[in-house]
Amino acid sequence: MTSVDRRTAILQMSALAGAALLTDTLHAEGTGAGQAAAPAPPPAGPFTLPTLPYAYDALEPFFDAETMHLHHDKHHQAYVNNLNAAVAAHPELAGKSLNDLVVNWATLPDAAKTAVRNNGGGHVNHSFWWPTLGKGSAAPTGELAKAIDAKFGSLSAFQEALTKAAMGVFGSGWAWLVKLPDGNLAIEQTPNQDSTLTTGHKPVLGVDVWEHAYYLKYKNVRVDYVKAYFNVLNWDYVSGQFAQKA
Repeated sequence: MTSVDRRTAILQMSALAGAALLTDTLHAEGTGAGQAAAPAPPPAGPFTLPTLPYAYDALEPFFDAETMHLHHDKHHQAYVNNLNAAVAAHPELAGKSLNDLVVNWATLPDAAKTAVRNNGGGHVNHSFWWPTLGKGSAAPTGELAKAIDAKFGSLSAFQEALTKAAMGVFGSGWAWLVKLPDGNLAIEQTPNQDSTLTTGHKPVLGVDVWEHAYYLKYKNVRVDYVKAYFNVLNWDYVSGQFAQKA
């Protein structure tokens, strides 16, 4: 091949490469390639994400706004989306309430159990949890105050016991103060997103010790997060809920 032929070939290859690059660029601009994809709409279904009952930064400096955005808008929403998808895949679950699904988890079809246990549990646990946080008095009142003193001896002793339970959860899960069927209080742990409702134990308050609840602010120091939790526990709300007989 002569030098002229080689030059011609090179020019032709360059032209083809430039045309391909232009085509790819136009295609990328037209389809949004290289940009964050628009999130897919959540699957339609009977379950929805409850509105956070306060501003994202309302629990500062103890719970930071960024974590609250992530925890509520992403993690809790994912449980809702996955639960709706599970119900859609199992028509026999249609019409059942969230409590029906979680309380009667053991009676569900085997093919639906894992999805409901994980995502129904995640939805019910978080829906319960958000209102228990916020501004309120620094101590329980009324019947709950009496019940805590009767069971644990003092509020500080209860806090120590709940902290121990929260620190003792291996991996991800929850530590709870629950009301037993006989009316007595107890502290329990559940792994992952298991709910105390499945065992017939009514939650009074709980500590979410999944890392997504605290890692941005407290890194791996769970004990600091649990200590901070007591500064954002809405005792007024919790005491009022405990006083309800149903």
